[in-house]
Amino acid sequence: MNDSGAPLNSPDQDSTAMFTASEVSARTGVLAVTLRQWERRYGFPSPARSESGYRLYSPQDLARIEVMQAFLRDGVPAGRAAELTVRGFLPGEGQPTDNPSTSPAERERAGEAWSGALLRALMTPDMAGASRILAEAQLHLSVEDVLLGVMAPALVNVGDLWARGEITIAHEHHASAFLRSRITALLDSEGESTTGPLLVAACAPGEQHEIGLMMLVLVLRRRGVRVTYLGANTPLGDLAIFARQVGAQGVLLAMNGDWALDATRGQWPDLNDLALPLFLGGGLLNARPELAETLGGIYAGPDAAQATQIILARLSGTVSKSGTISKSSTPAAQQAAAQPIQTNTTEEKA
Repeated sequence: MNDSGAPLNSPDQDSTAMFTASEVSARTGVLAVTLRQWERRYGFPSPARSESGYRLYSPQDLARIEVMQAFLRDGVPAGRAAELTVRGFLPGEGQPTDNPSTSPAERERAGEAWSGALLRALMTPDMAGASRILAEAQLHLSVEDVLLGVMAPALVNVGDLWARGEITIAHEHHASAFLRSRITALLDSEGESTTGPLLVAACAPGEQHEIGLMMLVLVLRRRGVRVTYLGANTPLGDLAIFARQVGAQGVLLAMNGDWALDATRGQWPDLNDLALPLFLGGGLLNARPELAETLGGIYAGPDAAQATQIILARLSGTVSKSGTISKSSTPAAQQAAAQPIQTNTTEEKA
C-alpha cells in the first residue's frame, strides 16, 4: 500500500527495491505524516516518486529513518537528530553532541579560534571558506557553541570594524546577510516543537535589526520553548491579534535603539488586553533596563543565559513580574544556556 492506500505492486513501482510510506511506517513506527514533516523541515528522507506521484523510499532511506529514531530515543532534539543523521553520524560513534566531553574552557578556546578564522573569511570576502569553517566547527561543537561562541563574536567584530571605519557598510551588510542566512537555516532545521509553552517573538515597531533576536529564538527552541518568530518591524496591534489567535503564553519583543522607542510607546496600549508576560530585550534594554518596567514589561536580561532562565521560569509561573527568579524555578530554567549573547550585535551598528 502507498500513501493513499494504492497497492504496492502497481505498474509504476519497483516493489523489490522501494517501500511505500505505509510500509515504512510499519517497519519503523514512524507515521507517514511525520515522514512528510521531516522531509519538509530537514530535507530528509528524500523519497523518489512513482509516475503516479506516490512517495517511494529506498532501503537507504529506511536505514536513515531508523538512525533518526535512535537519536530521538537518546533524547537528542529533532532538529539536531536530523542534522546528525543527514551528516552520516551514528548514535554512540563519536558524533558531535550537545554535551561535548571537552571542558567549557576548551570549547571557548576552540570557538575563539574558529570565530577569528570566520571573521577573516568574511572580510576577504570568502564565503565558501566561511562555510567550510562553520561546517568544521559544527563537527566539534554543539549548535549553541557554534552560534554563541563562533558566529556571534564574529558578528560583533564585523560591527566594530565598521564603526571604526575599517570596512564599508557594504562589507558589513554582506557578512551580516551570510550569517543571517546560516541562523535562518538553523532555525528551519530546528523547527517548532509541538509541546512546551508557546512564545511569540518579534522586533518592535521600527526595529529592523533582528539577528540577535533570531539567535535567542534558536536557543529558546532548543530549550523546549515553542517560539513563533514574526521578524522585524512588527506593529504591536498586529502582534496582539496574532498572539491571541495562536494562544500564546508570552510575548518577546526586541528593541535595539531609540529609533524603536517612540513607536513602541505609542502602540503599547494595543498589548494591554493580552494579559500575558511581555518580555523586553535587545540593545536598548541592555543599556536602559528600567525601560521595561516603565513600559509595563519584563526585562529579559542581557544575554541568552539570563533571558532563557527568566522566560522559562516566568512561563512556568515561578518568576516575579520584575524578572526575579524564585528558588522554585524549574530544572529546565536552571539548566539554560550559559553562553552570553547580546541582542545588539553588528547589524545594529549599520
